[in-house]
Amino acid sequence: MNLLLQTSQSDLQAQIAVTGSKSETNRLLLLQALFPNIILANTSNSDDSEVMQKALNGNDELVDIHHAGTAMRFLTAYFAVNEGHEVFLTGSTRMKERPIKVLVETLQQLGAQISYENEEGYPPIRIKGQKITAHKVNIPANVSSQYISALLLIAPKLQNGIELTLVGEITSIPYIKMTLALLNEIGVETSFEGNVIVVKPLTSNPKPQTLTVESDWSSASYFFSLAALSNEASISISSYKETSLQGDSALVQLYGEMGVESKFENDQLTLTKKLNFTPKDVTFDLNNTPDIAQTIVVTCLGLGIGCHLTGLHTLKIKETDRLEALRIELTKLGAYISVTNDSLTLVATNEINSNVKIATYNDHRMAMAFAPLALKVPIIIENAEVVSKSYPDFWEDLKSLDFQISKI
Repeated sequence: MNLLLQTSQSDLQAQIAVTGSKSETNRLLLLQALFPNIILANTSNSDDSEVMQKALNGNDELVDIHHAGTAMRFLTAYFAVNEGHEVFLTGSTRMKERPIKVLVETLQQLGAQISYENEEGYPPIRIKGQKITAHKVNIPANVSSQYISALLLIAPKLQNGIELTLVGEITSIPYIKMTLALLNEIGVETSFEGNVIVVKPLTSNPKPQTLTVESDWSSASYFFSLAALSNEASISISSYKETSLQGDSALVQLYGEMGVESKFENDQLTLTKKLNFTPKDVTFDLNNTPDIAQTIVVTCLGLGIGCHLTGLHTLKIKETDRLEALRIELTKLGAYISVTNDSLTLVATNEINSNVKIATYNDHRMAMAFAPLALKVPIIIENAEVVSKSYPDFWEDLKSLDFQISKI
């Protein structure tokens, strides 16, 4: 499905309820599978979370998680400690190109039985659930933080918990801290000192409790972009906390430098465009928040400013090589952009080509990050249905801001 986006509206006003955080939901779904008396509210309606829930609730020997990278990492750890159960864990063609060797080797050091079915280091994998008693292990810290979170999430069920030493520079610390905070919420004792994380075993089930998932901050990024590119804006989105577990809440500070004012009230976040704001080139280190890089660079193009973004090395192993995908698609729009293995530089320009077809590479964030540019020029988003991976209601919510969206 290809969509043509355009709008004559430059004054944006709406109240929008954004689906629960995919990151929080998938962590809590795994904890709920380990400790069934946990009840969840406001869970994500994303494809990734639905795939995760289906895999955890089923008893199938073949588990296909399609494009869901978080599910691949978390389920690898979960099934490794699910005693007496054997699964064949696979995914899409792209998923079979995404490395998982670091996580598998770490689990194997703990005593897990995991083997590769095709190419070593990549899915699909076969997992035979074991009782694991070893608890001390090292893991490289400069790869996906999802590997680390996967290990931490299963730790309360291990006989001796886990003592995890992170080797090297740590990537995406906020996501690790989110995992630890959620463990603390259900009564698990943890510590994170220096480069060592300790998670104690939970010897009895946590007390029955309902945990409410905060709305997704990565999804909020597109509304920050819309507010920045508008002439005037008052966009209220819910449900968001000023003291969030999600690293992407850094949007408040980052977009403050691009003309967006944020106000919290009763779990609602209202975004307004600063008056008489003159945008200037920006330089951001996104090591802790790489998922919002696509949104930020597209916003900068729309504002006619340049940017230099660093800390992006994990983007090369996402749904696509996001750095290369950005270079190709932004160039189509007339941008001057260069990328390295971990950075991106955009040169300021006031010229944006119109009616350009943006390829999405089976990547939900490519589709949504480019959509706000319709405030500047008509734009075509190819395979627009990919947004269902994290934000199925995105196009309907965009219509509530008076965007004209038509299939072509």
